[in-house]
Amino acid sequence: MSLHQEIHQQPEVLQKLADSQRDTVENFAAAYGKPRRILIAARGSSDNAARYAKYVLGAFNGIPVTLATPSLFSLYQCTPNLQDTLVIGISQSGESPDLLAVLEEGRQQGSPTLAVTNQPDSPLAQAAERVLDIQAGTEKSIAATKSYTGQLLAIAMLSAAWADSAEQWTEITRVPGAVASMLEEENRLQGYAESFREMENCIILGRGYNYATAYEWSLKLTELAYLFVQPYSSADFQHGPIAVVRDGFPVFAVAPRGAVFDGLAELLTRLKQDHRARLMIVSDDQAALNQGDAPVPLSGALPEWLTPLEAITAAQLFTYHLTIAKGYDPDHPRGLTKVTKTY
Repeated sequence: MSLHQEIHQQPEVLQKLADSQRDTVENFAAAYGKPRRILIAARGSSDNAARYAKYVLGAFNGIPVTLATPSLFSLYQCTPNLQDTLVIGISQSGESPDLLAVLEEGRQQGSPTLAVTNQPDSPLAQAAERVLDIQAGTEKSIAATKSYTGQLLAIAMLSAAWADSAEQWTEITRVPGAVASMLEEENRLQGYAESFREMENCIILGRGYNYATAYEWSLKLTELAYLFVQPYSSADFQHGPIAVVRDGFPVFAVAPRGAVFDGLAELLTRLKQDHRARLMIVSDDQAALNQGDAPVPLSGALPEWLTPLEAITAAQLFTYHLTIAKGYDPDHPRGLTKVTKTY
């Protein structure tokens, strides 16, 4: 199974997850109720899914979400107090010992624990009281694609269950179709990738729900195309880093309509007019797309909170084709293995 094939499997994977795991999610929400706070242990792409959880679960469920510092549990052995905290481990493989240490400590302190994983028989799943299997199927490619979007959808489903929101569940049903729509933009994204093949570094901007998208896109470009990429919140970016942008400097932005759109659109205008940046813009707003040297239209089928699933699909396709345009093998990135164990 190639990376390209796994990218294209995502509509099917997401449909299966939404159809088959709703009862599991709702049963979990009913059994444990809405937690006062959540601590998430994750690494790599799963860490970016946790960033998405911070926004979604905060916005719709009023739950403060923090990312764990696993070395406190595994190396320093100075564990925080986890009372009244739901401890979630998010991992494609479920094998990293430092994540396992966080869930084991959660259980030892009597906290509820949940594993969100693609491996329901993994050590992480065995350490948790409950398991949410994202059911992405075997992911052979080193770079996470379908497992990442599966994690995002699992988080969205948890939010809908805790909110008991029929509207959110209805919006979730539109995700597979929106992702399929983005896959139809592959020829456009391949052309953009070839035009950016000389690029050696870039900046990626996102805010709100798509702050996670900026980080995940950055990770994909780094691990596959070997670029030096820096993700930023569009707000943080204006507090100094914008100074690096000069004529033709590549800036990629994820800018769907929503709460953060106006500020991001103003920043893109400034980058284009004052800094003469070379812009790739992923958006469902035509005026924003018109400012891009490489505009990528979103379908407009999804509300802002679900656009990360469609936007990252564009990023995956672009990165795949950029990697090939640079003469690298997207299925065998150097120095990496599928399962990474950290302590």
